[in-house]
Amino acid sequence: MSLTDTALPACDAALGDVFPVATPVTHIACLRDVCTVRLTPKYGSGATVAASVHFTWHGAVGAPTVIVQGGISATRDVARDGERPGWWEEFVRAHGPVDLARVRVLSIDWLSAADLGGDVAGVSSEDQADALAALLDALGIRRAQAFIGASYGAMVGLAFAARHAHRLGRLVAISGAHRAHPLATAVRAIQREIVRAGLRSGVTVPALSLARQLAMTTYRGAEEFAERFDAEPEFRDGRFRFPVEDYLAHAGEKFVARFDADRYLALSESIDLHRIDPAEVRVPALLIAIDSDRLVPVEDFRDLAARLPHPVVLHEIPSRYGHDAFLKEFARIGALIQPALAC
Repeated sequence: MSLTDTALPACDAALGDVFPVATPVTHIACLRDVCTVRLTPKYGSGATVAASVHFTWHGAVGAPTVIVQGGISATRDVARDGERPGWWEEFVRAHGPVDLARVRVLSIDWLSAADLGGDVAGVSSEDQADALAALLDALGIRRAQAFIGASYGAMVGLAFAARHAHRLGRLVAISGAHRAHPLATAVRAIQREIVRAGLRSGVTVPALSLARQLAMTTYRGAEEFAERFDAEPEFRDGRFRFPVEDYLAHAGEKFVARFDADRYLALSESIDLHRIDPAEVRVPALLIAIDSDRLVPVEDFRDLAARLPHPVVLHEIPSRYGHDAFLKEFARIGALIQPALAC
């Protein structure tokens, strides 16, 4: 379905950008669809392309829209829909920090370079932001109440706030800053070389699994690894096997079951291509940094906060979970998100 060519009912289009909502709306619906949008890729030839955006719009019908986006492996399924789980369902649910009885959450599957056509060298955070803005147009939403982004989603949120400030009330950026840290880029560059080597040698699946396993060592904190995996190795299959290896292997197996190598390469590279001038972010912002995050150090958030021209609040959260704290620290992060949506 192309929502560019098909208008939504007038009631949704008219009410979708009115906020705040004082009382909960009882009718909660989930729309899963595909919308064809047009955008001009940053790393393309300058031509406008058509792209299919897979999205979910979930929550109180007629309530203000809140965009929610996660890391590169996150999908449009943010909240639980019946038997379909959501990757952030503890946060995004009826009466949760992002209350589906009061807002309607919009989320997309990330575009890869292949989704933008053969002439595009790479996909940028700006491309993702432009796709979301075009989707707002197609859904008849003049302005989103907030953009809540975590990890890569925070990067795209910053790009959206820089390019489409008039379409946004507030930005919440968790574990994602205005640029990639060079040390984090170094680790991701190694991961991509592992995958490329696998593609060249015909062992793509093991290579993609290994790249994901390496990534897992950067997502979590040293304290958590020490607590969970500080045990004696077992001698199995002719060698010593350490407790952490089973955890990493399982993570790799889960990842390759739902991700392909080309998409991984494109989105991993997109993180490292990301660079936004904070002076261009023209909306109020709530920044949430994690003290144990080795991918996005607290210092990067302090630099971002100091350079943002609009009102900004920076919270530095202590956590044992590192970069993945946004998936684990329900009480701490939820307590910050909820009042931000009420502003």
